[in-house]
Amino acid sequence: MEYKLFGRSGLRVSQIALGTANFGNAWGHGASAETSRAILDAFAEGGGNFIDTADIYQFGQSETILGELLQGRREEFVLATKYTNGAAPDASLLVTGNSRKAMVASLEASLKRLKTDRIDLYWVHHPDGLTPSEEIVRGLDDLARAGKILYAGLSNFPAWRLARAVTLAEVTRAVPIAAAQFEHSLVHREPEADLFPACEALGLGVLTWSPLGGGVLTGKYRRGETGRAEALGGKVFQAEDSAQRTAILDTVLAIAGERAVGPDQVAIAWAGARNAVPLIGPRSLEQLMSNLGAAALSLSAEEIARLDVVSMPAGGGETEAARPRRDAVMATRVVA
Repeated sequence: MEYKLFGRSGLRVSQIALGTANFGNAWGHGASAETSRAILDAFAEGGGNFIDTADIYQFGQSETILGELLQGRREEFVLATKYTNGAAPDASLLVTGNSRKAMVASLEASLKRLKTDRIDLYWVHHPDGLTPSEEIVRGLDDLARAGKILYAGLSNFPAWRLARAVTLAEVTRAVPIAAAQFEHSLVHREPEADLFPACEALGLGVLTWSPLGGGVLTGKYRRGETGRAEALGGKVFQAEDSAQRTAILDTVLAIAGERAVGPDQVAIAWAGARNAVPLIGPRSLEQLMSNLGAAALSLSAEEIARLDVVSMPAGGGETEAARPRRDAVMATRVVA
């Protein structure tokens, strides 16, 4: 596993991050505490040091399990969590959303579940459509000055709101907005039009979720598996529902066959070849070990070009973010 500086911060993170939405089974699906331990141990043994969770994951169970698993080795990991949705299916109005009240209440609860005195990277999970950026920035700064968070980030925010928050933090000398998190994969390349260029210009670390398109890029749904097609009510799932998506999956499977690797490794390596940290979310040790193989996979310029062309977003034309990668032929090495 290689390590990279996360944006303009001095934080050194592994090239692949571990998402823990599957730690626990309060949602009716997921991994037991024992399996979660095996996944975390194997991730650490493989060189991984970046863990991402959220209060809503398994209704708080993910954080609780992590809190137990990190005892005695907390400083070996960059620990990130999120707030906005609350940790219970019936969370009260005042502990959901982006307000300072929800932020503070959610953070204190997360600290207890995670059995730690501070969060390394605290994300606003998604915009609530109500809370102004000024309130979010000031609230995050208060938490940083209190020593309860080290870095702040925005997850699933549009590029214009991301830029505004970064600017507000700069002009008010608040804790910087250091990172952005958003969905990105071969079947969801829309962020290349605005979010990737914004993050590059603003010097933000980038964490991209669902590099496997909810599992569709593994080809498992062609084999009759269900996975996220049924879990979460079908949310965060990209179906093979168009001729282009069929062509994308065919190309991933073809390259995987030519290289004798898993299709998941091809998809994750492609996502990691952009200046981003792909976030994997395995539910089993077998899935984790396969996913981690992407760290040792070096896609050639020709392979990346094949994937870029077949997955080009509708509307034609090469995306701004893809062009320099193609022109530089990418130094596409995602090396172990």
